[in-house]
Amino acid sequence: MVDPKVIVIEPTDSEGSALGTLLRFLDLEAVHVHDAAELNCSPYRNSAELLAVIVGKQTIENQGAPLVAALRAMRQPLPVICLSSDGLPRIAESSGDLAWLPLEVPVKQRRLSAVLDQAHNVRGGHPTQPGKHRFRPSGTSRAMRTVHRLIEQVAPFDSNVLILGESGTGKEMVARHIHELSGRANHPFVPVNCGAIPADLLESELFGHEKGAFTGALSTRLGRFEFAEGGTLFLDEIGDMSLQMQVKLLRVLQERSFERVGSNKTMHCNVRIIAATHRDLDAAISAGRFREDLFYRLNVFPVQMPPLRERLEDLPILIEHLVQRQGQNGARNIRFNKDAMNCLARNPWPGNVRELANLLERLAILFPAQSISAADLPERYRGTALSGRPALKVISRASEAAPYLAKAGVVVAPDPIEVRGLGGDCGLGGDCELDGDCELGEHGEDAELGDEEACELVEAAPADEPQLYEMLEARLPRGGIDLKDHLSAIEIGLIRKALVEADGTVAEAARLLRIRRTTLVEKLRKYRLSA
Repeated sequence: MVDPKVIVIEPTDSEGSALGTLLRFLDLEAVHVHDAAELNCSPYRNSAELLAVIVGKQTIENQGAPLVAALRAMRQPLPVICLSSDGLPRIAESSGDLAWLPLEVPVKQRRLSAVLDQAHNVRGGHPTQPGKHRFRPSGTSRAMRTVHRLIEQVAPFDSNVLILGESGTGKEMVARHIHELSGRANHPFVPVNCGAIPADLLESELFGHEKGAFTGALSTRLGRFEFAEGGTLFLDEIGDMSLQMQVKLLRVLQERSFERVGSNKTMHCNVRIIAATHRDLDAAISAGRFREDLFYRLNVFPVQMPPLRERLEDLPILIEHLVQRQGQNGARNIRFNKDAMNCLARNPWPGNVRELANLLERLAILFPAQSISAADLPERYRGTALSGRPALKVISRASEAAPYLAKAGVVVAPDPIEVRGLGGDCGLGGDCELDGDCELGEHGEDAELGDEEACELVEAAPADEPQLYEMLEARLPRGGIDLKDHLSAIEIGLIRKALVEADGTVAEAARLLRIRRTTLVEKLRKYRLSA
């Protein structure tokens, strides 16, 4: 695997060599050039492997406009890491099209690593204009408006946050947005994937180690807690952490202190913790795979990310955002005709936003700067491989989401469309374990295309399951109902009855409702009920 490269613009060989040594320690390759002219002639100037440019403030002031012009002339302008003890140079104010990242001198490994992490995010295509939120999750649906409200409420505080949701829903984006809205925004955001690091190495990764602490520890190494000092530590896939590490993490959360591996010196940390997982932690606690006390420490402020199938009205906005981001990475913009957008809107998206982004990238490679039709989509997105179950009808209705759908070329079908084949495996991807109905959009019999009223899936209830479908015998009001509000009202009523019957004892009420006590506590908070 080729190491990412960083261009170091430094007139003196000794300083350039010193920066190159630091970068090699971070598994990066330094490309040393002395000035703007040498940068223009460098064979690496348009390499896709480049991550950032490092240059001193004095060098920028000495070489001025020619250097900035050389940076702008690159195929994709790179983030510029400016080495300075007193802020960015004046020319940066008139070069807002470049992403300027200050780095204090003398250069410390921890700060360099954190700034390179920011450069990696910018290089990934996030907006760099001052004053804009680079990591705000896209979407205007009711579910995403709730997520945005929760983010804005919790960001100013240092409370621990637990982000829940399926894989690919954008949990790390939420964590980064919380960080950039917080008072820690000028300090590092350090992500750690707890599921990708072997259990025996995770302790060293989080807390660091001393030289000689174990075989192969040839030098002292800082841990992620030290890298994140003053900022935010994002523990992704916390549900995959081993029980042994959960105990050690719990102690750090309680005491805000830790020791490096091989050291008995206690180090104090000032770090905000944001954790995320796609796993059901309640089930993991019941199975003995996750500590309940750690769950309570992390779950101070939960944020639930909705799957894409439950916010299909955000599909046009997401496609527009993702296509623009790919365009910043050099891809040619693509467009979708109405048939293609209708196919995408009928897909259940088991991989969520990540699956959508991968599909768009694939189509941009196959059909650059072209209009995508339904025939151009991979077969699984055309809905042609469905067989084996009774047909469902998609019945169109007028919808408030129509302007959003029309903007991206989505049309609500004027006539009923048969979606054939919903057997034990619905063939639409994802896990479908229902007998007689398939979850498209909302969990249940109503599929939502666009927003709550964009479409509904209607299927005759099997005659041999009267208890499961007895509610279908009730007539809908003439103007319809808000199903979410209706179900919430039912849930609130049952919770209140259970609490009355249990004389206000939460544990007993949870037993009557056949749910975990912690689940009932969360519902009490959600509906602002008291025991």
